[in-house]
Amino acid sequence: MADASDANQDITTIVGRLRALRVRALEERKRSDRPPRLPSRRALSEAMDNLAAALFPYRLGSPDLSDEGIDAYVGHLIDITQRAFAREIHRELAFTAGVSDGDRTRAQQIARSFSARLPNIRERLDTDILAAYRGDPAALSIDEVLVCYPGIRAIIHHRLAHELHSLGAKLCARMIAEIAHSTTGIDIHPGATIGSSFFIDHGTGVVIGETSVIGDRVRLYHAVTLGAKRFPAAEDGTLLKGGARHPIVEDDVVIYAGATILGRITIGRGSTIGGNVWLTEDVPPNSFVTQATVRSNVTAL
Repeated sequence: MADASDANQDITTIVGRLRALRVRALEERKRSDRPPRLPSRRALSEAMDNLAAALFPYRLGSPDLSDEGIDAYVGHLIDITQRAFAREIHRELAFTAGVSDGDRTRAQQIARSFSARLPNIRERLDTDILAAYRGDPAALSIDEVLVCYPGIRAIIHHRLAHELHSLGAKLCARMIAEIAHSTTGIDIHPGATIGSSFFIDHGTGVVIGETSVIGDRVRLYHAVTLGAKRFPAAEDGTLLKGGARHPIVEDDVVIYAGATILGRITIGRGSTIGGNVWLTEDVPPNSFVTQATVRSNVTAL
């Protein structure tokens, strides 16, 4: 049986090999110094929980809240989350610039601007929650929708992450999106633009790409993908970043489970996309697209 000294020697060997890999990675990136710290996923997750409580204090906040103390409670949560976001955005700015210390003033400005947008975010979220309640016959109350539906949890995270993304804190925004993804199975890039009264029913497996544009009163079911059809590359094979490559979904569209919609195409207002449809071409307004109609179009071509 191996004794403690053998175990310690094994761990020492493992640590040494890991150090060698870190050094090699730094050399490949042409860095000799210690890389800047990334924003903390744990801190961002805690800040998101606090913000959700600030937005919906009676349902997602402390169970002991009173009417007299609620404003002080909300103000306290906004204060601590603003400080937390300033700290994590500062880390992001340092990391992005590749320096040991980022622009603290800019980080604080972004955090304050983000806090100032919270009332507008709450107003938009109210439309999402109401759309879910009205769109699901299984929903017994608006409160049930807020505390139980993964689609609502995902859109709360997205609305907040999208504002951070638009303010320039794109890494923090992406990390927040991945926090929601890991808990709901719904993957919404923070760059996606989503209108009011948005409802994701069930939700597992939904993917919404970075440059997607979604109008008002749109409903998606589980396993829907709004993705890219192709990825342009440079001469060396590196994928080119940015560029509009995801679908535009106009107002009042319903997309049923398993539909895959790819490329910068437009789904016209008032259309319905059936389950498991594979779609790579524009759809006129008020269309009804099923697997059968897609197959007929392919045959006609």
